[in-house]
Amino acid sequence: MKNKTPKSFLSHSLILASFASLLLTTAHARTWTSADGTKTFEGDLKSYDPATGLVEVTLSNGKKMNFSQKVLSEGDITFLQEKGKVNASDTKTSSADKAATNLGVKALPGVLPDPDGKEANMSKPVQVFILMGQSNMLGFGNVGQLKGVAAEKYPYLVDDGGNWNVRKDVRNVFFCMAQEKYSNWLTAENGKGDGKIGPEIGIGNYLGHVMDAPVLILKACVGNRALGWDLLPPSAVGTGAGGKSYQGDSESSNRKVSEESKAKNGGWYAGLQYDQDVGTAQNALKNLATYYPGTTKFEVAGFFWWQGNAEAGKGSVENYDKNLAFLFNDLRKDFNAPNAKFVCATLGEHDKNAPLSQKMFAFAERPESKGQAAVFFTQPVANGGSSGSHYGGNAETYMNVGEGMGKAMVELLAK
Repeated sequence: MKNKTPKSFLSHSLILASFASLLLTTAHARTWTSADGTKTFEGDLKSYDPATGLVEVTLSNGKKMNFSQKVLSEGDITFLQEKGKVNASDTKTSSADKAATNLGVKALPGVLPDPDGKEANMSKPVQVFILMGQSNMLGFGNVGQLKGVAAEKYPYLVDDGGNWNVRKDVRNVFFCMAQEKYSNWLTAENGKGDGKIGPEIGIGNYLGHVMDAPVLILKACVGNRALGWDLLPPSAVGTGAGGKSYQGDSESSNRKVSEESKAKNGGWYAGLQYDQDVGTAQNALKNLATYYPGTTKFEVAGFFWWQGNAEAGKGSVENYDKNLAFLFNDLRKDFNAPNAKFVCATLGEHDKNAPLSQKMFAFAERPESKGQAAVFFTQPVANGGSSGSHYGGNAETYMNVGEGMGKAMVELLAK
Protein backbone atom coordinates (compact mmCIF):
# COMPACT_ATOMS: atom_id res chain seq x y z
CA MET A 1 0.00 0.00 0.00
CA LYS A 2 1.18 3.47 -0.79
CA ASN A 3 1.88 5.85 2.09
CA LYS A 4 -1.13 8.10 1.74
CA THR A 5 -3.87 9.63 3.81
CA PRO A 6 -6.50 6.89 4.30
CA LYS A 7 -9.55 8.15 2.51
CA SER A 8 -12.10 6.33 4.65
CA PHE A 9 -11.01 8.34 7.65
CA LEU A 10 -12.71 11.69 8.01
CA SER A 11 -11.28 14.78 6.37
CA HIS A 12 -8.31 16.38 8.08
CA SER A 13 -10.33 19.06 9.81
CA LEU A 14 -13.13 16.72 10.85
CA ILE A 15 -10.68 14.28 12.39
CA LEU A 16 -9.05 16.96 14.46
CA ALA A 17 -12.37 18.47 15.51
CA SER A 18 -13.72 15.13 16.69
CA PHE A 19 -10.49 14.28 18.49
CA ALA A 20 -10.40 17.64 20.24
CA SER A 21 -13.89 17.07 21.63
CA LEU A 22 -13.12 13.59 22.98
CA LEU A 23 -10.28 13.84 25.45
CA LEU A 24 -8.79 10.89 27.25
CA THR A 25 -8.19 10.94 30.99
CA THR A 26 -6.24 7.71 31.35
CA ALA A 27 -2.72 7.77 32.68
CA HIS A 28 -1.42 6.20 29.49
CA ALA A 29 -2.98 8.76 27.18
CA ARG A 30 -0.66 10.82 25.03
CA THR A 31 -1.29 14.38 23.93
CA TRP A 32 -1.17 14.62 20.15
CA THR A 33 -0.86 17.78 18.07
CA SER A 34 -2.26 18.52 14.61
CA ALA A 35 0.07 19.10 11.65
CA ASP A 36 -0.67 22.84 11.70
CA GLY A 37 -0.17 23.04 15.48
CA THR A 38 -3.59 24.55 16.18
CA LYS A 39 -5.30 21.60 17.87
CA THR A 40 -4.44 18.90 20.36
CA PHE A 41 -6.19 15.75 21.54
CA GLU A 42 -5.45 12.93 23.92
CA GLY A 43 -5.53 9.24 23.09
CA ASP A 44 -3.93 5.93 23.89
CA LEU A 45 -1.84 4.60 21.01
CA LYS A 46 -2.91 1.09 20.06
CA SER A 47 -1.01 0.47 16.85
CA TYR A 48 1.17 2.08 14.25
CA ASP A 49 2.27 0.67 10.90
CA PRO A 50 5.46 2.41 9.73
CA ALA A 51 5.07 0.95 6.25
CA THR A 52 1.72 2.62 5.62
CA GLY A 53 1.73 5.42 8.18
CA LEU A 54 -1.57 4.21 9.63
CA VAL A 55 -2.21 5.07 13.28
CA GLU A 56 -4.85 3.66 15.63
CA VAL A 57 -5.73 5.51 18.83
CA THR A 58 -8.34 4.67 21.48
CA LEU A 59 -10.31 7.50 23.06
CA SER A 60 -11.67 7.59 26.62
CA ASN A 61 -15.10 6.40 25.50
CA GLY A 62 -13.54 3.31 24.00
CA LYS A 63 -13.96 4.51 20.43
CA LYS A 64 -11.10 3.66 18.10
CA MET A 65 -9.93 6.25 15.60
CA ASN A 66 -7.83 5.36 12.56
CA PHE A 67 -5.96 7.99 10.60
CA SER A 68 -2.78 8.76 8.73
CA GLN A 69 0.34 10.13 10.39
CA LYS A 70 0.07 12.98 7.90
CA VAL A 71 -2.50 14.76 10.09
CA LEU A 72 -0.03 14.88 12.99
CA SER A 73 2.82 17.22 13.91
CA GLU A 74 6.42 16.43 13.03
CA GLY A 75 7.08 15.68 16.70
CA ASP A 76 4.31 13.12 16.84
CA ILE A 77 5.49 11.48 13.64
CA THR A 78 9.01 11.25 15.06
CA PHE A 79 7.59 9.67 18.22
CA LEU A 80 5.71 7.10 16.16
CA GLN A 81 8.70 6.25 14.03
CA GLU A 82 11.02 5.88 17.03
CA LYS A 83 8.77 4.34 19.67
CA GLY A 84 5.32 3.93 18.28
CA LYS A 85 5.35 0.49 16.69
CA VAL A 86 2.94 -1.74 18.59
CA ASN A 87 3.07 -5.49 18.19
CA ALA A 88 -0.14 -7.21 17.17
CA SER A 89 0.06 -9.33 20.32
CA ASP A 90 -0.18 -6.16 22.42
CA THR A 91 -3.57 -5.20 21.01
CA LYS A 92 -6.97 -6.78 21.06
CA THR A 93 -7.96 -8.35 17.76
CA SER A 94 -11.42 -8.74 16.35
CA SER A 95 -12.90 -12.13 15.59
CA ALA A 96 -12.28 -11.44 11.90
CA ASP A 97 -8.61 -10.75 12.64
CA LYS A 98 -8.29 -14.01 14.57
CA ALA A 99 -10.08 -15.86 11.81
CA ALA A 100 -7.69 -14.58 9.19
CA THR A 101 -4.72 -15.54 11.35
CA ASN A 102 -6.07 -19.06 11.76
CA LEU A 103 -6.33 -19.32 8.00
CA GLY A 104 -2.58 -18.92 7.79
CA VAL A 105 -2.80 -15.58 6.01
CA LYS A 106 -2.43 -12.00 7.11
CA ALA A 107 -5.05 -10.64 9.49
CA LEU A 108 -7.72 -8.17 8.47
CA PRO A 109 -6.74 -4.61 9.38
CA GLY A 110 -9.26 -1.99 10.43
CA VAL A 111 -9.03 -0.54 6.93
CA LEU A 112 -7.86 -2.57 3.95
CA PRO A 113 -4.69 -1.39 2.25
CA ASP A 114 -4.55 -0.82 -1.47
CA PRO A 115 -3.98 -4.04 -3.42
CA ASP A 116 -0.31 -4.50 -4.19
CA GLY A 117 -0.91 -5.21 -7.88
CA LYS A 118 0.68 -8.63 -7.66
CA GLU A 119 -0.75 -11.93 -8.80
CA ALA A 120 -1.77 -14.53 -6.25
CA ASN A 121 0.21 -17.71 -5.65
CA MET A 122 -0.69 -19.48 -8.88
CA SER A 123 0.59 -22.83 -7.63
CA LYS A 124 -2.48 -23.06 -5.39
CA PRO A 125 -5.98 -24.05 -6.51
CA VAL A 126 -8.31 -21.15 -7.24
CA GLN A 127 -10.64 -20.53 -4.31
CA VAL A 128 -14.09 -20.13 -5.84
CA PHE A 129 -16.96 -18.28 -4.20
CA ILE A 130 -20.40 -18.63 -5.76
CA LEU A 131 -22.76 -15.64 -5.44
CA MET A 132 -26.49 -16.19 -5.94
CA GLY A 133 -29.80 -14.50 -5.15
CA GLN A 134 -31.96 -11.91 -6.88
CA SER A 135 -31.70 -8.23 -7.83
CA ASN A 136 -29.86 -7.05 -4.72
CA MET A 137 -27.15 -9.60 -5.40
CA LEU A 138 -27.32 -8.56 -9.04
CA GLY A 139 -26.34 -5.06 -7.94
CA PHE A 140 -27.55 -1.55 -8.68
CA GLY A 141 -24.93 0.51 -6.86
CA ASN A 142 -24.14 3.70 -8.74
CA VAL A 143 -20.40 3.75 -9.51
CA GLY A 144 -20.50 7.49 -10.17
CA GLN A 145 -21.72 8.09 -6.64
CA LEU A 146 -19.16 5.63 -5.28
CA LYS A 147 -16.35 7.51 -6.99
CA GLY A 148 -17.25 10.57 -4.95
CA VAL A 149 -16.93 8.84 -1.58
CA ALA A 150 -14.41 6.06 -2.23
CA ALA A 151 -11.35 8.07 -1.20
CA GLU A 152 -12.94 8.93 2.13
CA LYS A 153 -14.82 5.73 3.01
CA TYR A 154 -13.29 2.87 1.00
CA PRO A 155 -9.68 3.95 0.46
CA TYR A 156 -8.53 0.59 -0.89
CA LEU A 157 -10.71 1.12 -3.97
CA VAL A 158 -8.70 4.06 -5.36
CA ASP A 159 -5.09 5.14 -5.59
CA ASP A 160 -3.56 8.50 -4.66
CA GLY A 161 -4.73 10.02 -7.92
CA GLY A 162 -8.30 8.89 -7.43
CA ASN A 163 -8.03 6.18 -10.07
CA TRP A 164 -9.72 2.84 -9.50
CA ASN A 165 -7.45 0.15 -8.11
CA VAL A 166 -7.43 -3.27 -9.77
CA ARG A 167 -6.89 -6.54 -7.89
CA LYS A 168 -4.71 -8.92 -9.89
CA ASP A 169 -5.41 -11.74 -7.43
CA VAL A 170 -9.22 -11.75 -7.74
CA ARG A 171 -11.26 -12.43 -10.85
CA ASN A 172 -14.81 -11.08 -11.02
CA VAL A 173 -17.15 -13.07 -13.28
CA PHE A 174 -20.87 -12.43 -13.69
CA PHE A 175 -23.60 -14.32 -15.52
CA CYS A 176 -27.26 -13.36 -15.86
CA MET A 177 -29.82 -15.69 -17.44
CA ALA A 178 -26.92 -17.95 -18.48
CA GLN A 179 -25.31 -15.10 -20.44
CA GLU A 180 -21.82 -13.89 -19.61
CA LYS A 181 -21.98 -10.21 -18.67
CA TYR A 182 -18.57 -9.52 -17.20
CA SER A 183 -15.22 -11.25 -16.72
CA ASN A 184 -12.14 -9.37 -15.59
CA TRP A 185 -9.94 -8.49 -12.64
CA LEU A 186 -11.82 -7.08 -9.68
CA THR A 187 -12.22 -3.30 -9.68
CA ALA A 188 -14.96 -1.05 -8.36
CA GLU A 189 -15.02 0.69 -11.73
CA ASN A 190 -17.21 -2.13 -12.97
CA GLY A 191 -18.96 -4.76 -10.89
CA LYS A 192 -21.25 -6.38 -13.41
CA GLY A 193 -20.51 -4.95 -16.84
CA ASP A 194 -22.81 -1.93 -16.91
CA GLY A 195 -21.17 0.54 -14.56
CA LYS A 196 -23.10 -0.72 -11.53
CA ILE A 197 -21.89 -2.77 -8.59
CA GLY A 198 -23.26 -5.34 -6.18
CA PRO A 199 -21.73 -6.76 -3.00
CA GLU A 200 -19.02 -8.55 -4.99
CA ILE A 201 -16.64 -5.58 -4.69
CA GLY A 202 -16.54 -5.64 -0.89
CA ILE A 203 -16.57 -9.44 -0.78
CA GLY A 204 -13.78 -9.81 -3.32
CA ASN A 205 -11.48 -7.23 -1.74
CA TYR A 206 -11.69 -8.79 1.70
CA LEU A 207 -11.20 -12.34 0.47
CA GLY A 208 -8.42 -11.28 -1.87
CA HIS A 209 -6.58 -9.57 0.96
CA VAL A 210 -6.59 -12.49 3.40
CA MET A 211 -6.05 -15.35 0.97
CA ASP A 212 -2.75 -16.20 -0.64
CA ALA A 213 -4.44 -18.38 -3.25
CA PRO A 214 -6.15 -16.99 -6.36
CA VAL A 215 -9.78 -16.00 -5.74
CA LEU A 216 -12.65 -16.26 -8.22
CA ILE A 217 -15.89 -14.41 -7.54
CA LEU A 218 -18.47 -16.23 -9.67
CA LYS A 219 -21.90 -14.59 -9.64
CA ALA A 220 -24.95 -16.08 -11.35
CA CYS A 221 -28.30 -14.45 -10.64
CA VAL A 222 -31.22 -12.44 -11.97
CA GLY A 223 -33.84 -10.25 -10.36
CA ASN A 224 -37.37 -11.04 -9.15
CA ARG A 225 -36.73 -14.62 -8.09
CA ALA A 226 -37.99 -16.42 -4.98
CA LEU A 227 -36.28 -19.20 -3.06
CA GLY A 228 -39.64 -20.90 -2.59
CA TRP A 229 -40.34 -21.01 -6.31
CA ASP A 230 -37.83 -20.09 -9.05
CA LEU A 231 -34.79 -20.98 -6.93
CA LEU A 232 -36.30 -23.91 -5.07
CA PRO A 233 -33.44 -26.38 -4.47
CA PRO A 234 -33.69 -30.01 -5.65
CA SER A 235 -33.96 -31.59 -2.21
CA ALA A 236 -36.88 -29.35 -1.23
CA VAL A 237 -40.00 -31.46 -0.86
CA GLY A 238 -43.28 -29.71 -0.11
CA THR A 239 -41.62 -26.51 1.15
CA GLY A 240 -42.09 -24.35 -1.93
CA ALA A 241 -44.89 -21.93 -2.70
CA GLY A 242 -48.22 -23.68 -2.26
CA GLY A 243 -46.49 -26.78 -0.92
CA LYS A 244 -44.61 -27.39 -4.15
CA SER A 245 -41.49 -29.50 -4.48
CA TYR A 246 -38.62 -29.12 -6.93
CA GLN A 247 -39.93 -29.97 -10.40
CA GLY A 248 -36.76 -30.25 -12.49
CA ASP A 249 -34.95 -33.43 -13.48
CA SER A 250 -31.33 -32.44 -14.18
CA GLU A 251 -28.31 -34.37 -12.97
CA SER A 252 -26.41 -32.81 -10.11
CA SER A 253 -23.09 -32.85 -11.94
CA ASN A 254 -24.58 -31.49 -15.16
CA ARG A 255 -27.42 -29.24 -14.11
CA LYS A 256 -29.45 -27.58 -16.82
CA VAL A 257 -32.93 -26.22 -17.41
CA SER A 258 -35.29 -29.07 -18.32
CA GLU A 259 -37.33 -28.26 -21.39
CA GLU A 260 -39.53 -31.25 -20.64
CA SER A 261 -40.30 -29.97 -17.15
CA LYS A 262 -40.99 -26.52 -18.57
CA ALA A 263 -43.48 -27.95 -21.05
CA LYS A 264 -45.24 -29.97 -18.37
CA ASN A 265 -45.57 -26.96 -16.07
CA GLY A 266 -46.72 -24.25 -18.44
CA GLY A 267 -43.32 -22.85 -19.43
CA TRP A 268 -41.77 -22.61 -15.97
CA TYR A 269 -41.22 -24.89 -13.00
CA ALA A 270 -40.22 -24.81 -9.35
CA GLY A 271 -36.43 -24.69 -9.32
CA LEU A 272 -35.84 -23.60 -12.92
CA GLN A 273 -33.70 -20.63 -11.88
CA TYR A 274 -31.71 -22.84 -9.53
CA ASP A 275 -30.95 -25.17 -12.44
CA GLN A 276 -29.95 -22.31 -14.70
CA ASP A 277 -27.76 -20.42 -12.23
CA VAL A 278 -26.03 -23.52 -10.84
CA GLY A 279 -25.61 -25.00 -14.30
CA THR A 280 -24.09 -21.76 -15.58
CA ALA A 281 -21.57 -21.72 -12.73
CA GLN A 282 -20.75 -25.41 -13.27
CA ASN A 283 -20.06 -24.77 -16.95
CA ALA A 284 -17.83 -21.82 -16.13
CA LEU A 285 -15.74 -23.97 -13.79
CA LYS A 286 -15.37 -26.62 -16.50
CA ASN A 287 -13.66 -23.87 -18.50
CA LEU A 288 -11.75 -22.42 -15.57
CA ALA A 289 -8.80 -21.07 -17.58
CA THR A 290 -11.21 -18.91 -19.57
CA TYR A 291 -12.30 -17.10 -16.44
CA TYR A 292 -9.09 -17.28 -14.44
CA PRO A 293 -6.22 -17.36 -16.97
CA GLY A 294 -3.32 -19.64 -16.16
CA THR A 295 -5.16 -21.92 -13.75
CA THR A 296 -6.52 -25.44 -14.00
CA LYS A 297 -7.40 -26.42 -10.42
CA PHE A 298 -10.07 -25.01 -8.15
CA GLU A 299 -11.95 -25.55 -4.92
CA VAL A 300 -15.38 -24.13 -4.21
CA ALA A 301 -14.77 -22.57 -0.80
CA GLY A 302 -18.02 -20.75 -0.13
CA PHE A 303 -21.44 -19.51 -1.17
CA PHE A 304 -22.97 -16.06 -0.78
CA TRP A 305 -26.75 -15.53 -0.87
CA TRP A 306 -28.65 -12.23 -0.90
CA GLN A 307 -32.33 -12.67 -1.70
CA GLY A 308 -35.75 -12.23 -0.16
CA ASN A 309 -37.58 -9.29 -1.71
CA ALA A 310 -39.72 -11.55 -3.92
CA GLU A 311 -40.32 -14.18 -1.26
CA ALA A 312 -43.52 -12.80 0.24
CA GLY A 313 -45.09 -12.42 -3.20
CA LYS A 314 -44.37 -15.75 -4.81
CA GLY A 315 -42.23 -17.85 -2.49
CA SER A 316 -42.60 -19.22 1.02
CA VAL A 317 -41.55 -17.03 3.93
CA GLU A 318 -42.93 -19.69 6.26
CA ASN A 319 -40.44 -22.28 5.01
CA TYR A 320 -37.54 -19.94 4.25
CA ASP A 321 -35.28 -21.41 6.94
CA LYS A 322 -35.92 -24.94 5.70
CA ASN A 323 -35.33 -23.95 2.10
CA LEU A 324 -32.07 -22.21 3.03
CA ALA A 325 -30.92 -25.48 4.61
CA PHE A 326 -31.90 -27.40 1.46
CA LEU A 327 -30.14 -24.77 -0.64
CA PHE A 328 -26.89 -24.99 1.31
CA ASN A 329 -26.83 -28.78 1.24
CA ASP A 330 -27.67 -28.95 -2.48
CA LEU A 331 -25.05 -26.37 -3.43
CA ARG A 332 -22.41 -28.33 -1.56
CA LYS A 333 -23.47 -31.45 -3.45
CA ASP A 334 -23.73 -29.81 -6.88
CA PHE A 335 -20.28 -28.25 -6.58
CA ASN A 336 -18.66 -31.21 -4.82
CA ALA A 337 -17.79 -28.90 -1.94
CA PRO A 338 -18.64 -30.64 1.34
CA ASN A 339 -16.62 -28.15 3.39
CA ALA A 340 -17.76 -24.94 1.70
CA LYS A 341 -19.27 -22.25 3.93
CA PHE A 342 -22.41 -20.17 3.45
CA VAL A 343 -23.17 -16.50 4.15
CA CYS A 344 -26.54 -14.86 3.56
CA ALA A 345 -27.68 -11.30 4.21
CA THR A 346 -30.97 -9.84 5.42
CA LEU A 347 -32.89 -7.15 3.55
CA GLY A 348 -31.83 -3.64 4.45
CA GLU A 349 -35.26 -2.41 5.49
CA HIS A 350 -35.91 -5.38 7.76
CA ASP A 351 -35.12 -5.35 11.46
CA LYS A 352 -34.24 -8.52 13.32
CA ASN A 353 -37.89 -9.16 14.19
CA ALA A 354 -39.06 -9.19 10.57
CA PRO A 355 -40.35 -12.67 9.64
CA LEU A 356 -37.79 -13.17 6.87
CA SER A 357 -34.92 -12.06 9.12
CA GLN A 358 -36.06 -14.44 11.83
CA LYS A 359 -36.10 -17.31 9.33
CA MET A 360 -32.55 -16.51 8.25
CA PHE A 361 -31.30 -16.45 11.82
CA ALA A 362 -33.21 -19.66 12.55
CA PHE A 363 -31.38 -21.32 9.67
CA ALA A 364 -28.01 -20.18 11.02
CA GLU A 365 -28.91 -21.48 14.49
CA ARG A 366 -29.60 -25.01 13.30
CA PRO A 367 -27.10 -27.46 14.81
CA GLU A 368 -25.82 -28.44 11.37
CA SER A 369 -25.28 -24.76 10.48
CA LYS A 370 -23.06 -23.98 13.46
CA GLY A 371 -19.66 -22.95 12.20
CA GLN A 372 -20.82 -23.54 8.63
CA ALA A 373 -23.25 -20.71 7.90
CA ALA A 374 -23.72 -17.12 9.01
CA VAL A 375 -26.16 -14.25 8.53
CA PHE A 376 -25.07 -10.66 8.00
CA PHE A 377 -27.62 -8.20 9.40
CA THR A 378 -27.73 -5.34 6.90
CA GLN A 379 -30.13 -2.79 8.40
CA PRO A 380 -27.45 -0.75 10.24
CA VAL A 381 -25.43 -0.26 7.03
CA ALA A 382 -28.18 0.05 4.42
CA ASN A 383 -29.06 3.46 2.96
CA GLY A 384 -31.17 4.79 0.15
CA GLY A 385 -34.48 3.05 0.75
CA SER A 386 -35.72 -0.51 0.53
CA SER A 387 -34.55 -3.62 -1.25
CA GLY A 388 -37.50 -3.29 -3.63
CA SER A 389 -36.13 0.04 -4.85
CA HIS A 390 -32.59 -1.38 -4.93
CA TYR A 391 -31.67 1.06 -2.16
CA GLY A 392 -31.99 3.92 -4.62
CA GLY A 393 -28.76 2.79 -6.29
CA ASN A 394 -26.84 3.77 -3.16
CA ALA A 395 -23.35 2.41 -3.77
CA GLU A 396 -22.41 2.60 -0.10
CA THR A 397 -25.14 0.11 0.76
CA TYR A 398 -23.72 -2.41 -1.68
CA MET A 399 -20.19 -1.78 -0.46
CA ASN A 400 -21.15 -2.03 3.21
CA VAL A 401 -23.09 -5.24 2.71
CA GLY A 402 -20.27 -6.71 0.63
CA GLU A 403 -17.72 -5.87 3.29
CA GLY A 404 -19.90 -7.38 6.02
CA MET A 405 -20.53 -10.57 4.07
CA GLY A 406 -16.83 -10.87 3.22
CA LYS A 407 -15.77 -10.55 6.85
CA ALA A 408 -18.39 -13.12 7.88
CA MET A 409 -17.00 -15.58 5.33
CA VAL A 410 -13.45 -15.07 6.60
CA GLU A 411 -14.59 -15.98 10.11
CA LEU A 412 -16.33 -19.12 8.89
CA LEU A 413 -13.37 -20.29 6.83
CA ALA A 414 -11.20 -20.18 9.94
CA LYS A 415 -13.40 -22.56 11.93
